[in-house]
Amino acid sequence: MIAITGGRVLTMTGRNFQAGTVIIEKGKISEVLEGIKAPPGYEIIDARGKLVLPGLVDAHCHLGIVEEVYRVEGDDGNEITDPVTPQLRAVDGINPDDLGFGDALSGGVTTVVVAPGSANVIGGQMVALKTWGRGLDEMILKFPVGMKAALGENPKRNYGSQKKTPLTRMASAALIREALVKAGEYMQKIDRAAGGQGEYPDRDLKLEALARVLKGEIPLRLHAHRADDIMTALRLAGEFNLKLVVEHCTEGHKIAGELAKSGAKAVIGPIISNRAKVELKGISLETASILTSAGVDFAIMTDHPVVPIQYLGISAGLTVRGGLDEEKALRAVTLDAAGILGLEDRIGSLEPGKDADVVIMDGHPFDVRSRVTRVLISGRTVYENK
Repeated sequence: MIAITGGRVLTMTGRNFQAGTVIIEKGKISEVLEGIKAPPGYEIIDARGKLVLPGLVDAHCHLGIVEEVYRVEGDDGNEITDPVTPQLRAVDGINPDDLGFGDALSGGVTTVVVAPGSANVIGGQMVALKTWGRGLDEMILKFPVGMKAALGENPKRNYGSQKKTPLTRMASAALIREALVKAGEYMQKIDRAAGGQGEYPDRDLKLEALARVLKGEIPLRLHAHRADDIMTALRLAGEFNLKLVVEHCTEGHKIAGELAKSGAKAVIGPIISNRAKVELKGISLETASILTSAGVDFAIMTDHPVVPIQYLGISAGLTVRGGLDEEKALRAVTLDAAGILGLEDRIGSLEPGKDADVVIMDGHPFDVRSRVTRVLISGRTVYENK
């Protein structure tokens, strides 16, 4: 039983306290109170002069699957032997001893979504993890949390250079369509067999995985930077009635109205980036503000190791420079990010019943001078900077 007392508490629900108390019991938040209240028998964490907020959520990264200090040995992000690999699971390629997990804690990041890379048109299944645990299976928060797919330059570059499909954007979209049609036919055969009409098809892990997308159990999370690629993503989602999350959404500001009309969500970033390739030509700090004005739900990513994960807070802060409201920017790496993942009932805010993933800082996360002094995950102190 823990009481974090005296800090300025940002709950992310609109109720903030200049001096508040967060009560933790059995790894969950039991109460968030105004004032300094220390129940007898509780471990007291004195947060006076500090900021108390929910753990940050990075909705798209490659932590543990693309390790920073290794090349071939630690690069397990892309199976560049087949452009359509929905059966792959990011969780099977993650090294929980990757140094990036420690960096995440030092930056106040308590939840991450780890994705396969974007070399394949369909790359595999994404997983949401806590950034600390006594083993990888204990760290898993939700699996799968989406099906990674990609349009644009990356599949073209990786397969076109081998004179293999996809060589063009047309082929990338066609491969996704073909895979979804096959998955639909697979589902129909199973349904017919269940009704006594015909035999069950042989088990197919690729089609099983895509069936979850067609059923709406998980979203298609489609890497698309350029406006034309985003429109292709919207077209595909409309054709197959899919839940869609546009990953990166670099030029989303150019078609914000279309995104809003479609109901698609976005995970934007990396924010701290140059124009490393052609499809980043339209990168802008104003994208988040424009998407907000249009009514598009979004989160902010680091795409670690593209941007080191400990700079998630700073990345969100830069969108404020682009015109985004400060509270909205912080929600994009807390409660709004949790909502896009379907995890808003467990993480993203300081509310009774939620996981006690709490960050204590000596300043605001958007201030480059601020330091994380303590991180709790499920009520356990897992990082302390003394």
